[in-house]
Amino acid sequence: MRPQALPSRRPAFRFNLVGWVSLAIILFWALAAIAAPAFAPHGVGDMVDDDYFGPISWALPLGSDYLGRDMLSRIIYGTRYTVGISLAAVLIACTTGVVLGMTAATAGGWLDTVLSRGLDALSSIPSKLFGLVVVAAVGSSIPVLIMTLAVIYMPGAYRFARALAVNVSTMDFVTAARIRGEGTRYLIGAEILPNIIGPVFADIGLRFVFIVLLLSGLSFLGLGVQPPNADWGALVRENIGGLPFGAPAVMAPSLAIASLTISVNLLIDNLPRKIRDRSA
Repeated sequence: MRPQALPSRRPAFRFNLVGWVSLAIILFWALAAIAAPAFAPHGVGDMVDDDYFGPISWALPLGSDYLGRDMLSRIIYGTRYTVGISLAAVLIACTTGVVLGMTAATAGGWLDTVLSRGLDALSSIPSKLFGLVVVAAVGSSIPVLIMTLAVIYMPGAYRFARALAVNVSTMDFVTAARIRGEGTRYLIGAEILPNIIGPVFADIGLRFVFIVLLLSGLSFLGLGVQPPNADWGALVRENIGGLPFGAPAVMAPSLAIASLTISVNLLIDNLPRKIRDRSA
């Protein structure tokens, strides 16, 4: 008798080449945000060039800005604000939205109706208009930006998590847990959340991209991170005068925004299907 072949052990978490490249770019920006002083060749406000909108050179790999400051250093320091604010906002938005969504799907009744109708009304307000009104009325500060962005994208996270939780809550193992007398907290933490965690992580990545773009748009309009600090959107705005000259000071922060957002999207697209789509 031919011996039975043992099942091969394949890694549960695999990327293709595009996924690995995207992950490397994301890790690079994350490391730059954490250790900006170690990476930046100059201080964030140091004027190192006698000319404004200087060209690319060995000393200034991304040229200089409208005041003669090193653009590479400005972008690295700006990573802290773009990545930090966006990450904090998406964690608050998705944590709140997912918890409320699972609670509404599990409890049902009036709680589900009140939460769903209230957050639907909030999501009907255009995101950019809501951000402009709040920041213009309250003032621009990092806590205000974080909470404004979190409120804007929390209803979407709620709807997504609720849709997933409603599907899971109708399955037999959840019904059995209800019959055993398990409470809402147990159903959410032990039965529903483990079965929707994959799609939720993918949704967090997409909302992070949306928040980066909205934050950059607010900063470009002058309502984001305020001088002397600057995120990537603010760097585009303050150097927009160099656009007729083709200055790298305008293009470099725009490419930084594109590299981060595209890399996150590609990473999500190249996640293994059982991680992205697992719902049971």
